[in-house]
Amino acid sequence: MSNGIKFSYNTLVYAGENIEQGIKRIAGFGYDAAEFVGEPETNDPKHIRNLLDTYHIEASSICAIYTPERDLVSSNLEIRKNAIHYLKQCVDFAKVIGAKGISVTPTSNMKIHAEADRSTELTWAAQGIKEAGLYAGEHGIRLTIEPWNRYETYLINRLEQSLELVNEINLPNVGCMGDTYHMNIEETDIAEAIRKVGNKLYYVHFADSNRAAPGQGHIDFRPIAQALLDIQYEGYISMELLPPFADPFSGVRCEEFYDLYTKESITYLKALFASLLERSV
Repeated sequence: MSNGIKFSYNTLVYAGENIEQGIKRIAGFGYDAAEFVGEPETNDPKHIRNLLDTYHIEASSICAIYTPERDLVSSNLEIRKNAIHYLKQCVDFAKVIGAKGISVTPTSNMKIHAEADRSTELTWAAQGIKEAGLYAGEHGIRLTIEPWNRYETYLINRLEQSLELVNEINLPNVGCMGDTYHMNIEETDIAEAIRKVGNKLYYVHFADSNRAAPGQGHIDFRPIAQALLDIQYEGYISMELLPPFADPFSGVRCEEFYDLYTKESITYLKALFASLLERSV
């Protein structure tokens, strides 16, 4: 887009499908990039890079997966070390496929109880992300700290908390990441939260209130899009759409998340931004 915003689609939801079909679909509907699941040991980065070149599309980011074995704030030192090692593996993966960033959440997904006091855990988080961030910076890759809602984590739930941790780490390639699904639950005003973070916002996930395509739920995306324009955001808006299950990462195939939502999302967002840009002329 002329304003510097690009659109991406997270292949996470294309459960069980050959990665070439997902890349082909995303490119065919006019996206600028695809986002990839952070499982370096089960993906062939050179193959993915060749497919991206074939379909003339970029890699936007690595959607890192945080399990109990990849917990940056575990009370077990070995687990914290393993989480840092995992992030460095994601950096190596990102470098080969040309991805620009990696999402970071300090706790494992669905972990809702702390193992130490908040100050200690935030210190562990800052130390681990800084070590991984220094390695990522050597390769020109950003780490983006993503708040999750209270049902998926207890530690970083809002953008202001992400920004506090980013400022503590104090590396130019470590910034904030927003996700409208989580923000719809946790933020008082999504647009205002975006404005307060400003140029420290490095990456954005879009999904509606029900984690379906934008326009399929009750989030008003117009003020959110306007806020991105107001802060002169120049990055990717990536669709992270997931099925309405208690465990949305179960890998169950839902047909609407393939062609239908892939097409609906970019059609909706291109029209939304076009109308805002036209009004500003």
